[in-house]
Amino acid sequence: MRVLSEIKNFLYQCKRVLMVAAKPDKEEFKISTKIVLLGMALLGAIAFIIFIIFQFISWL
Repeated sequence: MRVLSEIKNFLYQCKRVLMVAAKPDKEEFKISTKIVLLGMALLGAIAFIIFIIFQFISWL
């Protein structure tokens, strides 16, 4: 029965979060999307540079 109580508590907390949460407006969504895409591009560029360095080192 403890598991059932924990599940009910979790669902109650999820409901509370969803009631308080608000959808972002269009401008906030655009800014968030740009930041995420910039971060992904930066991470990809760093990974590519590391890949090229390791390829160059293994070529020597």
